[in-house]
Amino acid sequence: MGSSYRAPLEDMRFALYDVLGAEQLFAKLGFDDASRDVLDAILQEAARFTETVLAPLNEIGDREGCTFDKATGDVRTPRGFREAYEKFVDVGWSGLVSPVEFGGQGMPHLAGLPLKEMIDAANLAWGNFPLLSHGATEALLHHGEAWQQDAFLKPIVEGRWTGTMCLTEPHCGTDLGLLKTRAQPREDGSFDITGTKIFITAGEHDFTENIVHLVLARLPDAPAGSKGISLFIVPKMRVDRDGAMGERNAVRCGALEHKMGIHGSATCVINFDGAQGYLIGAPNKGLMAMFTMMNTARLAVGLQGLGLSDRALQNAVRYSRDRLQMRSLTGAKFPDKPADPIIVHPDVRRMLLTCKALVEGGRVLGYHGASLVDVAHHAKDAGDRQQAEALLGFLTPIVKACLTEWGVECTYHALQCFGGHGYIAEHGMEQLARDARITTLYEGTTGIQALDLMGRKVMQQQAVGLQVFLGMIEEFCNAHANDESLAEFIAPLRAKAAEWQALTMQVGQRAVADADEVGAAAYDYLFYSGYVALAYWWARSVAAADASSQSAAFKAGKRETARFYFARLLPRTAMHAQAIASGAGALMAMPAERFGD
Repeated sequence: MGSSYRAPLEDMRFALYDVLGAEQLFAKLGFDDASRDVLDAILQEAARFTETVLAPLNEIGDREGCTFDKATGDVRTPRGFREAYEKFVDVGWSGLVSPVEFGGQGMPHLAGLPLKEMIDAANLAWGNFPLLSHGATEALLHHGEAWQQDAFLKPIVEGRWTGTMCLTEPHCGTDLGLLKTRAQPREDGSFDITGTKIFITAGEHDFTENIVHLVLARLPDAPAGSKGISLFIVPKMRVDRDGAMGERNAVRCGALEHKMGIHGSATCVINFDGAQGYLIGAPNKGLMAMFTMMNTARLAVGLQGLGLSDRALQNAVRYSRDRLQMRSLTGAKFPDKPADPIIVHPDVRRMLLTCKALVEGGRVLGYHGASLVDVAHHAKDAGDRQQAEALLGFLTPIVKACLTEWGVECTYHALQCFGGHGYIAEHGMEQLARDARITTLYEGTTGIQALDLMGRKVMQQQAVGLQVFLGMIEEFCNAHANDESLAEFIAPLRAKAAEWQALTMQVGQRAVADADEVGAAAYDYLFYSGYVALAYWWARSVAAADASSQSAAFKAGKRETARFYFARLLPRTAMHAQAIASGAGALMAMPAERFGD
């Protein structure tokens, strides 16, 4: 039977229009074509495509997986996947947020987020194929030469080719300074690329005639470590500078990884054996170009966690309304039935409300991150662009880590609502739980996001982004200081903002004497930040709902969910604060040999 999916259009519109003011933002940024009518049409068509085309393929992709031909190195995707991609391209989704001059539709980044969420909820494995193309597009837009954009960017935007990111090698993951892939200059200005990359999503498949690999490698005279890494365009099929596609390049898939989840996504070992490639960006500046891809990809992976959470919640709510088990503790609620539906029981409600609070609050958090991309790139005022860039950098690890870890939590809560029926394959809940697990790992593990937030965005950059966010909280609280209907949210939000500031200063002071304090505090600091950020967006959501034309039931639902969040989930910050305050001592005291064999 599997799980089902219906796009949450009402809440998506609420997040876009009522909370974030997307119409006004797009008008201010000069996106004249991004009217509400156009955005609503995008939402409707995206819902139809994901519900009717992608969602029915989700179970098929998990069951069949991708298949690998050792003799040829070819990869075949699950039944229906390629045809779904053809429909995706025909509608124009591949270029929705790409510039018009390269064949795109020129929509704001935020306008593409609901489509992205729907794709991930409907079929996460399938969604990984176009996801990597978007990352390649961003790198080429910001760092590619004019001829590279003409030769490679246009076919990717049009969906005729797809892209990849080739970072990880068998001996190095996060520490890219250890990578060994080599780039040898040729007389014609291109390079021979030699090495092996692993965990390459969409590294080989049958969707398109060409795949454009963006590969990190070292030039012969490169400095050691991360300062000696360059980025290269290495297509599966050779491409001349005029864009003409030629013979097969020396690029080959060596194997497919066998994974816990996302079976329909091709996770490849890719071997480069003197393959022709072109330098993108400046020599030895490849990490800067690659981070252009990684930052947008990290926001996108956060949306994967959100999409899976929402699908899991939808199915758990439906099941909890139908499944009859025992009577309510306060007496029968459905006396005409042999037992009450399990949604009357407090613990089931705890799990459902946890998911609902994290999904609906997380949606605004993630969408806000996307809106900052638009402001950073298109705001007319340089100060606005700079402020958006600082806040985006600060929020990116929070969005990526929190939405994916909450995705694991929510898919497991939803599975638990099904009891034993959730553990078996019939209802599709165990697939959602398995698929969610990868989101906390790729594009930088949760621990890496925590170090990025604490080490780079707070310590190195002096918490500039945090100060912007705290200013948003202060402005909101001051604006509603005399609003009795929001008083229950304003006071605790003010207190948490002050504590957030104090905790940041405490870690900074301790880190002066012991650098391990940064790493020791990082994980708890990240989640403390995530829960306070969500408290802000829940308070904003209640205020936006009250001021909107939404139904009374919708407004009541937002307020009730916000109350649950502030009462039951925001107190998690107390645990994280206490862990931060405990310092590095308890973590670092034990010698490695005492951990056991």
